[in-house]
Amino acid sequence: MSRRLNLLVFNQYYWPGVEATARLLTQLCEELATDFDVTVVTGCLRLSADHPERVSRNGVRIIRVPSTTFDRSPLIPRAVNYLTFLASSFWTGLRLDPPDVILCMTDPPVLASVALPVARRYGVPLVVVTQDVFPEIAVLLGRIEQPILVELLRRVIGFSLERADSIVAIGDTMRVRLEAKGVRHERIAVIPNWADTAEIAPAPRDNDWAREQGLEARFVVMHSGNVGYAQDLETLIRASTLLRDLDDLRVVVIGTGARHDALTELAARIEADAVSFLPYQAAEIVSTSLSSADVHFVGLAKSLAGYVVPSRLYGIMAAARPVLVSAEPESETARLVSDVACGIVVPPGRVDLVAGAIRGLRAGDHDLEAMGRRGLDYVRSEGNREIAVGRYRDLLVSVAGRS
Repeated sequence: MSRRLNLLVFNQYYWPGVEATARLLTQLCEELATDFDVTVVTGCLRLSADHPERVSRNGVRIIRVPSTTFDRSPLIPRAVNYLTFLASSFWTGLRLDPPDVILCMTDPPVLASVALPVARRYGVPLVVVTQDVFPEIAVLLGRIEQPILVELLRRVIGFSLERADSIVAIGDTMRVRLEAKGVRHERIAVIPNWADTAEIAPAPRDNDWAREQGLEARFVVMHSGNVGYAQDLETLIRASTLLRDLDDLRVVVIGTGARHDALTELAARIEADAVSFLPYQAAEIVSTSLSSADVHFVGLAKSLAGYVVPSRLYGIMAAARPVLVSAEPESETARLVSDVACGIVVPPGRVDLVAGAIRGLRAGDHDLEAMGRRGLDYVRSEGNREIAVGRYRDLLVSVAGRS
């Protein structure tokens, strides 16, 4: 393009949020700011009042619109958060300088319904990045059961996706799911999520963080990320009770989410004494926290293949650690781990098989170092941030050029 393009971005979560979409979008926008004038419309931060409504950071103009910040675990407070953000972001979007292209993530899931009329108001193209396929994922997880509400959400979201100029799917299986919803094949670009290998790098297994947590002489199985319904962490917690004879086993769950309290109660009730829970770790120590594990667990509940793609896999690979995947074989995560040979894949929900895999990994049945090295090689060549950002840059320039 002969001039810098004005890019307007919508998403409820952005820096300094700890959510996966917040971290990914922050990295993407800051890299794109080299070539675009980037403005991000985002929501308020929970339990924090020290972030101004408008600020510039690393070349990105951030506009934090008024919105509620209730606890996201119950469905109704989360819906209120969504509605207040949607209303505020729509009003704000209509009052900004005209952009050349608009990009939004699906957080909240109906955000494209706000971004679409704003794009039409300015006569510019809309690119929607689908981090999960909604409302299907909510139905499969039992979070939404009312048929009228499900159909309403399906129609509202489908209307926006069918009219967006381009849809980004973060995996091939997700692309198939979107096509089943009526999105035309030629409008879908597959751009997987990524890891920042400058931010996350392999660290020694015995490090300061591991010693602070008392993990240096343990065999550590770790989950680091959202503690929600899709991650199937109940299977991991229950599997630990079949391994009580392994005195050195520790299962470390890092993160927060809708299932955190319930899983904490479950671990106490079934006396899963090997399991401990920690909050999200600061970005500057993620390399050492991830590297403190011998193996990472990535779970995906049954029937969710293609509806959600766990982005934390790339960070695990960047830390050169092997992966134990509990997911259907057609899921993006299972296919990638199998193809790269950087871990073990078992079917979802199988407590016995997860326990057996952990026992074999601890016993030395597999070369953990070689698995981790293969994952690192892959993410450096195919899943690094620069590669993904380049694909987004090309897509945005192409879409803006066609308009």
